[in-house]
Amino acid sequence: MVRTPKEIITHLLSSAGITVNGQQPWDIQVHDDTFYKAVLHNGSLGLGESYVQQQWDCERPDEFFARILRANLDVQVKKSLSFQAEILVARLLNFQTSSRAYRNGSAHYDIGNDLFEAMLDKRMTYTCGFWEKAHTLDEAQEYKLELSCRKLQLQPGMHVLDIGCGWGSFARYAAEHYGVKVTGITISKEQAELAAARCKGLPVDIRLTDYRAVHESFDAIVSLGMFEHVGYKNYGTYLQMVHRCLKDDGLFLLHTIGGNTANPFTDRWLNKYIFPHAMIPTIRLIGQFIEGLFVMEHWQNFSVNYDHTLMAWYDNVVQHWDQLKSRYDPTFFRMWKYYLLSCAGSFRARKSQLWQIVLSKNGVPGGYRFNLP
Repeated sequence: MVRTPKEIITHLLSSAGITVNGQQPWDIQVHDDTFYKAVLHNGSLGLGESYVQQQWDCERPDEFFARILRANLDVQVKKSLSFQAEILVARLLNFQTSSRAYRNGSAHYDIGNDLFEAMLDKRMTYTCGFWEKAHTLDEAQEYKLELSCRKLQLQPGMHVLDIGCGWGSFARYAAEHYGVKVTGITISKEQAELAAARCKGLPVDIRLTDYRAVHESFDAIVSLGMFEHVGYKNYGTYLQMVHRCLKDDGLFLLHTIGGNTANPFTDRWLNKYIFPHAMIPTIRLIGQFIEGLFVMEHWQNFSVNYDHTLMAWYDNVVQHWDQLKSRYDPTFFRMWKYYLLSCAGSFRARKSQLWQIVLSKNGVPGGYRFNLP
C-alpha cells in the first residue's frame, strides 16, 4: 500500500516524539496540507519555506528542531534530484571567489544595522557568547572577547589583524583593554561604516576589503565567525594568507562554527535565504589545510553556548519588534525567527559545534598556556 505524503511525514515526526496538531510545545499545528508534500519533496528547504508561508506553526520551534535533528529525520527524508544537482554544482564551482564574496556578504550583513543593533549585545558581537560566568548577553559576549584576547596573549603595542571584523566589537575591546593596534577587515559596507564610527578615536583601522588583498605583517591574527563564509575551495588560500601575514612568534585564533560531517554548503534553506554559499567546516577539513602550515596549540568546543546565544538574540528581536516592524514585514519576521530558532535547535541537538582553535607557526616554546578570565 502506497502511503500519502501526509502519512509519511506524520509517521516520521511521530518517531521523533512530535505529534501533528498535538498539545506539547514542540508539536506542530498544520494549517495547509500542502506542507506535507513540500517537506517530502524538498526536505529542509520545504520545511522552512512552508513555515514562512504560514502553512504550519509551533509554540517552541527551537525544541521542535532539536527533536527532529536528534532523531536524524533530516537524513531519513529522501534527497531530491534537485538537491543532488546542487551538491554537484557546489563541488564544481567556487561560490566564494573574491568578487562573489562581496555579494554573499552583502546579502546578509547589509540587511540593516538597526536590526543587528536591536538583536545583538551592546558591543554588537555577532558570534557565540560564552555563558559559563555570565547572566546576560552583554556579559557573555564580553567574557568571550576577554577570553579571545587572553588566548592570543595580547600585549600593548602589538598590531592585530581581525579578519571579518563585523561591527568592530573585538577591535574596540582589544584596543581599549590591551593597548593594541587593530586592522579590521570586512566585505560588508554597512559593517565597515558603523565599525569605523564605533571605533573612532582608537588605534583601529577598519577596511572594506577581502582577506585575499591583505599583505602586511601582524603580531597576532583573529577571525571570529568569518571562516564559515570562506568555502573549502579557498581554505588553502585563506590559511596561506594567515601564515604569510603572521609573524613567526605570533598566534592565530580561529573561532568558527563546525560540523560533524562535511557538506559543500550549509542547510538548503539557510543557504537560500540567510547565508548564501556558506559552508560549515569539519575537523578533518581544518586539519587537512593547517597541516604543514601551523601547529595546533589549543582546540576548544563551546557549542552549547551558541544555543543560549541564539535564544538571547531571538528574545531581543521579539522585544524590539515594535520598533523594527516599520522596516521589516511579518514575512521577514517569520523568516528571521525560523533562522534563529532552527539554529538554536541544531546546537541543542549537538549537530552543530562552535570551536576556538589557537594555531602557531612553529610551536610555542615550552608549550602554549593562557589564563582564564
